[in-house]
Amino acid sequence: MNTTIEEKDGAVIAIFEGRLDTAASVQTEKDLIPLNNCEGKDIILDCNHLEYISSSGLRLFLGVLKNAKPHGSKVYLTGLNNDLKSVFTMTGFINLFEFKD
Repeated sequence: MNTTIEEKDGAVIAIFEGRLDTAASVQTEKDLIPLNNCEGKDIILDCNHLEYISSSGLRLFLGVLKNAKPHGSKVYLTGLNNDLKSVFTMTGFINLFEFKD
């Protein structure tokens, strides 16, 4: 699992590559710490290269969302494949996030 954080057009983008399973979530949580300081900037969780997400990964995404709202940031998901969309739908997370093409 590889997580890259970059800024582009005033937004902070977290790019996920690989499988966000329980084992990878410990390091990924550390990698996402810069997202805690995104006062008023949009946060985009780029899942174009994310192959799998476990409940631990969903918890991390939810943590980003919960931290962003009080700081005036919006969180968007992009690039969910059909398997990921299915996981987000089954867990109800599909209703918590906004999506960008």
